Amino acid sequence: MELDETDKKLLAILQRDSTIPVGEIAERVGLSQSTCWRRINQLEEAGVIRARAALLDPEALGLEVVVFANVKLSAHGRRSLSEFEEAISVFPEVTECYTMSGEIDFLLRIVAKDIAAYERFLRTELLQMPSVQEVHSHIALSQVKYTTELPLAAV
Repeated sequence: MELDETDKKLLAILQRDSTIPVGEIAERVGLSQSTCWRRINQLEEAGVIRARAALLDPEALGLEVVVFANVKLSAHGRRSLSEFEEAISVFPEVTECYTMSGEIDFLLRIVAKDIAAYERFLRTELLQMPSVQEVHSHIALSQVKYTTELPLAAV
């Protein structure tokens, strides 16, 4: 889908706060409410807007540990990668999973209540997966930047 400047303005507003009423968004971007609503629907139908969700504060929920885990599989090949991807997707602790190039196969972002909870997950789930050869854990000490906003100027 080809995005124009109005689409980018709509997306910038929505990715900051998706609860803003369509009438207010329309006013900010200089559209009628019905035209604005149609454009937002088109962006959703095209898959540009995947979902509208609430961003939760992990600390307020007692989830104080973020771990970045490098995972190396014992076997390579399309089947091993697919099996791992399918298996890892069921764990709510794993909030992000990326296939990597280079020495590791996957990078996981794991959120846990505390170090003990992460260790339990590591020992009882991750290291028990048959294809996992190595896991190297990196504990985040503090969060310097976090955003879900994409750089729309680059589009």
